[in-house]
Amino acid sequence: MALLFKPWRLLAGGALLSPLLAALVITPWLWALPWLHRMPIHLQLSGACLIGLALGWPLAVPVLCLVALATGLIAPVSFAQQVDMALWLGIVPVTLSFLVGMALRRWVWKNLFVYILGRAFLGTVLCMFAAGALAQWTNHALAATVEPELAMVARWLIAWGDAFMTGMMAAICVAFRPHWLATWSDSLYVPAPQRPSP
Repeated sequence: MALLFKPWRLLAGGALLSPLLAALVITPWLWALPWLHRMPIHLQLSGACLIGLALGWPLAVPVLCLVALATGLIAPVSFAQQVDMALWLGIVPVTLSFLVGMALRRWVWKNLFVYILGRAFLGTVLCMFAAGALAQWTNHALAATVEPELAMVARWLIAWGDAFMTGMMAAICVAFRPHWLATWSDSLYVPAPQRPSP
């Protein structure tokens, strides 16, 4: 479905090339960490919401699928686990993040703080926890080997870690590299200064 939007058009001009390459190089290592060290709960930072903010939903979906394939080159994971990673660590959270972003733009003020605190920070917490809870509820291949209640607490805590990473990187990019965020627009989120009346 994402390919119907022709996401490669977002790469015209090269502004999103750096975030794209960063996603393909760094994110597979984040996803591979639980398999490189023995862990009872396969929890890792996803980065999906940050990738969604940087690349936009149509481009983020195929990139996250490539990230899952690259993870298989780093860690000893099966193809079924790669599919689960693409779905539950990538596509589901980035899609939920996209929906949260649409809701905030429609029903909440359009300003810098709503974008960073609402969409990048709190939106990431909700999306990552919801995706983790759905993944656990459906008993996917990455399910935890501990009690479900303990696994849910761990998923809630790791969602906050993802949110801190996403919120911090979004704030830095808004300040110094706004062209690295496909979902950011100065005209939309930064109000024009009022001209004094004569």
